[in-house]
Amino acid sequence: MPQTLHERVYHTSSGNVFYWIDASADTDAPWLVFLPGLTADHTMFDAQMAYFSGKANCLVWDAPAHGKSRPYPLDFSMDDCARILHAILEAESIKNLVLVGQSVGGYVAQAFIDLHPREAAGFVSIDSAPLKRKYYQTWEVKALRHTKGMYQFVPWSWLKVLGSWGVATTAQGKAGMRSFIESYAKEEYVELAAHGYKMLADAVESRRAYNIDCPALLLCGEKDHAGDVKVFNRKWAAGEKIPLVWIPGAGHNSNVDNPSFVNSKIEQLMVALK
Repeated sequence: MPQTLHERVYHTSSGNVFYWIDASADTDAPWLVFLPGLTADHTMFDAQMAYFSGKANCLVWDAPAHGKSRPYPLDFSMDDCARILHAILEAESIKNLVLVGQSVGGYVAQAFIDLHPREAAGFVSIDSAPLKRKYYQTWEVKALRHTKGMYQFVPWSWLKVLGSWGVATTAQGKAGMRSFIESYAKEEYVELAAHGYKMLADAVESRRAYNIDCPALLLCGEKDHAGDVKVFNRKWAAGEKIPLVWIPGAGHNSNVDNPSFVNSKIEQLMVALK
């Protein structure tokens, strides 16, 4: 991690949310705001934080109930996450921001853009999916609400293997995800995962516009086998006319599996925004 990284904490009525900033770039440089996926912590973006140190100002967080931002009650919504993020950015006087969200982090970014239009200068989705209701079958939304039982009945030893091997193609990616999972007890992990899927279902069923009002880029691993993420990205790209780039050799955590390729695409968007 860069030597210029500073840990900060934002206090809410429910608990503390930790985040880290690197403001080593010029004051007029853009801010890259990295949002990790469900059950992952800020170290998911270590390769990006290191690469962009000095090139852009960067912020990465542990979302509520994730990583260091625990304990935190599981009573928050996708919008709540977006509002907390907005409050953090306001506290740090951060403008000219590019939201970079992996999986659930991409959903938080979409909620942020919907709630705070014209505040994001750009958006990069990494192995995420749209929040617009039109892209989902009814059964798909209902299925999101019934994951807890499935997770509960899988032995913890298997769940750790499935959770790490199912999202990454590289040894580094699998080990990283395994470390995230092992930072939780099984019950906490199952409850957090189930809550994340419920948040997604609630956000989709709100039937809000979720229009992306800034330049955007969809990144998706060629070997992403997490649900129907690849199918959703094809639909999203076609329906919203957003560029879609496939990440060679990468799984669902493509920024960890192939960081150099992902970094180059994020950098290209930054250059295009100048």
